[in-house]
Amino acid sequence: MPLRSGGNLSPALALDLAEEFRPLIADSTVIQVVNNGEVSRSDFTRRAGGCQLERAGRRAVIGAYERRMSHEIKHPVFGYRVSYRRALEVQTRLLAAHLTGEIPEYTPFTTR
Repeated sequence: MPLRSGGNLSPALALDLAEEFRPLIADSTVIQVVNNGEVSRSDFTRRAGGCQLERAGRRAVIGAYERRMSHEIKHPVFGYRVSYRRALEVQTRLLAAHLTGEIPEYTPFTTR
């Protein structure tokens, strides 16, 4: 997928990059808030066949997300500790370097 003018990643490419982190950040955050009782059934309101997270539930999810983004892990390519927030930036830079021919191969982010 090519870069858009101005060097910005196309939306589809950005989603592909985000997919590497979905289970590590989004899925684990949801599991955490449910398992820890930070969000419960009472934090949801049902309307018109759907459900909506109430304000207290949204705050709990955002707080858990921010904690997860600050969590540090060892970067699989470079071996140093980075937060998930920084890992997203590093991976974006690696992908851009690959797409512009600076590096021959892109290594997806994996843990363990």
